[in-house]
Amino acid sequence: MTTATTRAPRTPSARSGAPTVRLSSPAAQPSLPSLTGLRWMAALLVFGLHVHNFGYFGGTGGRLVSWGFGAGATGVSFFFLLSGFVLTWSARPGDRALAFWRRRIARIYPVHLVTLAVALVMAYTLTRQARPTAHQTLANALLLHSWWRPWWQTLNPVSWSLACEAFFYAAFPALILLLRRLGARGSTALGGLSVAAVMVLAWAEAHHWWDRSVYSFPAARLPEFVLGAVTARLVLLGRWRGPGLEASLALAVIGYFLVPQVTPGYSATVCTIAGFALLIPAAAVADLRGLPSLWRHRRMVRLGELSFAFYMIHLLVLRAATSVLGTKPRFGVLTGLAVTTAAFGVALALSWALYEGVERPARRLLLRRRRPAPRPRTIPVPQPEAAPVRQPEVIPVRQPEAAPVRQPEAVPAPGPQPESVRACREAAAPARD
Repeated sequence: MTTATTRAPRTPSARSGAPTVRLSSPAAQPSLPSLTGLRWMAALLVFGLHVHNFGYFGGTGGRLVSWGFGAGATGVSFFFLLSGFVLTWSARPGDRALAFWRRRIARIYPVHLVTLAVALVMAYTLTRQARPTAHQTLANALLLHSWWRPWWQTLNPVSWSLACEAFFYAAFPALILLLRRLGARGSTALGGLSVAAVMVLAWAEAHHWWDRSVYSFPAARLPEFVLGAVTARLVLLGRWRGPGLEASLALAVIGYFLVPQVTPGYSATVCTIAGFALLIPAAAVADLRGLPSLWRHRRMVRLGELSFAFYMIHLLVLRAATSVLGTKPRFGVLTGLAVTTAAFGVALALSWALYEGVERPARRLLLRRRRPAPRPRTIPVPQPEAAPVRQPEVIPVRQPEAAPVRQPEAVPAPGPQPESVRACREAAAPARD
């Protein structure tokens, strides 16, 4: 059981003749709410089948329920195809196998363990309940019980399909690597081989080639999962050329009502595999192109979110009711409708409680990212601010003004003296001595 989306997003506007969008990065891929709505319809088919098996209706009511829900087991085949499609659609490039398996465990294991515990309590407290052995309980808890046919319906019977899903999850990392290498033509060939494998297995079982049925054998259901993955790969590559949503739905309905014409068990898969393999990608393309889709309605999407928890709890509710109603009470139409409505209401309420109280919180807890250990925080010590260094003010030194240089007066050069002057000097000369 795989969820295609959790909320109905805005879809691209419709364009006539618009090709399928080719998306190279899964981070940019839109969610596909129509697939979530279709999941609810598949879960409802399984519920109707179990109401038929528990014999709530007799007479005309019983015949109508048998006509409408006698082929309800094919809803499990739809789940297998849808699981392959959704996982391929949401596959992350470079994703490690351990990270993928961790997400899948967080998706299915919490609800599985809770319903397993409820089934154990019922087995030891209610009448008409088979008590499992320790080995059966352990195999159921590890989702291995479906590999051994005598144990396939121990405790919570619907958990056999989870054992198949666990096998698909183990094989998916190798499958997605193969699909990415094959391309469009190789993927188409692989899808054809998957359809051929289903037909061969159905023919072999119908002709009793082996003692036990392969209906619940995980390896026998792998081709359905691979076919769903192939259709998703073709949509991603923009190479899907299947019919539209209305024509695909019509083919799926026709195949569904052909189931009573074949041998019960695995052979019913042959009738519906083509219609389901066309319906799932057609609904995805309708979401991508923004085409009308009943399955995209907000209430359908909400019920689709609850469908896994509803699938896991509804049969336990019907089993618990046998303590009050008895085995195969075969009521009239009105009483049968009232009892069925009450059982449906209780199962839906419990599925809401499982989804809100177990599935979502456990998934958040298991997928919570581990934060690295905090480093010791160092508190910075404030350093005193350094006083600004004041540069000494440069005082300009006033230079004294240079005194004007007085030019000496020109002294006339000695020339010939007059006689009178020369005589006076000679007379004065003895006096200086």
